[in-house]
Amino acid sequence: MANVILQKKIDSQATALHEVKRYARKIWLAGLGAYAKVGSEGGEYFKELVKSGQHIESKSKKVAIEQLDAANSQIDQVRSNVSSIGHRVEVQLDKVEKAFDSRVASALNRIGIASKHDVETLSAKLEELTALLERVARKH
Repeated sequence: MANVILQKKIDSQATALHEVKRYARKIWLAGLGAYAKVGSEGGEYFKELVKSGQHIESKSKKVAIEQLDAANSQIDQVRSNVSSIGHRVEVQLDKVEKAFDSRVASALNRIGIASKHDVETLSAKLEELTALLERVARKH
C-alpha cells in the first residue's frame, strides 16, 4: 500500500516535470521563431521602430514646448502680480511715512518746538532784515 502511494507521488512528479520540460521547449521554440523572424524581416521592422520613435519624439517635443510656454506665461503673470503688489506696498509706506511726519510735527508744535517750515520762514525773514540793515548801514 505504501508502495502504491509512493509510486503515485513519483508518477505525479514525473508528469509535472514532463509538463515543465514541454513548456520550456515551447518557450525555446518561440524565441527561435522570433529570432528567425527578426533575421528575415529585421531591417523593415527596425525602420518601422525608428519611424515610430521619431513620431513620438516629435509629439513629446511639441508637448514639452507647450508646457514650457505655459510655465513661462505663469511666471510672467506672477512677476506682474508681484510688481503690482510692490507698487501698492510702496504707496502705502509713503502714506504711513507722511502720516508719521504729520503726527510728529503736530506733537513738536504742541510742545513749542518749531517745525522745519517755521525755521525756514524765520531764516528768510532774517535774511531780509539783514539785507535791509546792510543797506541802511551803507547809507549812513
